[in-house]
Amino acid sequence: MKVDVIMPQMGESIQEGTVVRWMKKVGEKVKRDEPILEISTDKVDAEIPSPAAGVLAEIKIAEGKTVEIRTVLATIETEAGAGAPAPDAPSIAKPVAAPPAMEPPRTVAPAPRATSAFTADAPRGGSSREERIRTRSSPLVRRIARENQIDLAAMSGTGIAGRVTKKDVQAYLDRQGGRAEISPAPARALQMPAFKPGERVRAEPLTVMRKKIAEHMTASKRTSAHVHSFFEVDYTTVERIRREKKDLFLERHGVKLTYLPFVLHAVVEALKAWPVLNASMEGENLVYKKDINLGVAVALDWGLIVPVIKNAEEKNLAGLAKATQDLAERARSKKLLPEEVQGGTFTVTNPGVFGSLFGTPIINQPQLAILGVGTIEKRLKVLEDAIAIRTMGYLAIGFDHRIVDGAVADQFMSHLKKTLEAFDPKVV
Repeated sequence: MKVDVIMPQMGESIQEGTVVRWMKKVGEKVKRDEPILEISTDKVDAEIPSPAAGVLAEIKIAEGKTVEIRTVLATIETEAGAGAPAPDAPSIAKPVAAPPAMEPPRTVAPAPRATSAFTADAPRGGSSREERIRTRSSPLVRRIARENQIDLAAMSGTGIAGRVTKKDVQAYLDRQGGRAEISPAPARALQMPAFKPGERVRAEPLTVMRKKIAEHMTASKRTSAHVHSFFEVDYTTVERIRREKKDLFLERHGVKLTYLPFVLHAVVEALKAWPVLNASMEGENLVYKKDINLGVAVALDWGLIVPVIKNAEEKNLAGLAKATQDLAERARSKKLLPEEVQGGTFTVTNPGVFGSLFGTPIINQPQLAILGVGTIEKRLKVLEDAIAIRTMGYLAIGFDHRIVDGAVADQFMSHLKKTLEAFDPKVV
């Protein structure tokens, strides 16, 4: 008996996936629920398990190919007594989020329209024009459309649920003589060769995740007017609290008490005071988010992802510590779910763990700001007329100057700095 391995749907808006690599070869035995291939979608990378025990009889889709959901990827020749296949698509094992920039613009659901800073109620009806384009096309299709100035929202797709496919765009271009109705695509910038003939080099293709990171980063730089501001923070009080309570904290909560939960708690308090930094733009509307969903960047051996702590305003310091560790561990073991990398309203990235003093992080679209945490270390500090050894670190805020004024960003950072420097030990 042969059982099909199906391209699963990794979220409501996802209509296709790319086969990244096959983990089993034709003829090899597989166990039920054993990972046999890895796929990549707009929102997550995932290891797909075998729907039955047996032998991998045929691979139908080669590595690097992108196909629509429910496409047959391979077939399993089942053994006697092997478990029956799943009724539709295989269950999803070990998914891991794919970035953005951090968080990609397409990973966030359309925001509700705001009537004021504190009464932003979601409208009844459909989604925004930009969201409809995102859910009806792949990154490749959107790139081709941008290069040829094609309005995807005006096209009727032949894919599942009216999805616009690469073939649809190519057919449109063919009808137009290879160009869009509006005007020819803008000329590409001249690219110098990366190496000369005879040079000792090793070239390897970009991974799907790396391509998406590149796309998200350049898209964010094109979208937002990036400005950065830097504040020095005295963590001496935080360090004293952490040192005094770390053993009891570990015993009670099962996680280590690091600096990051203190920073996240202070960020939540600052966002409550300055809600514009927890907002997004939708067309000509500024959408204030009532929930504070903190994206926390996690560095992986194969890239970068931004899992999201949902409703961070409802969590105490221990809850933030647990959520951070849980998301980071499951990100590195490829066990995150698609919804756990969506809906972020503000992002925190921590290059300080690698020794960086500060940086200029790129905004995670469609958010308006991102915080970079620099390394925390003991330094000499002048206090009044004396020189003291203090635990110091830098914080960098990257913000969208289209909406956030420099004064507002600095007031947000001042609030954050004061909270950390006079941290209330009762919070721990």
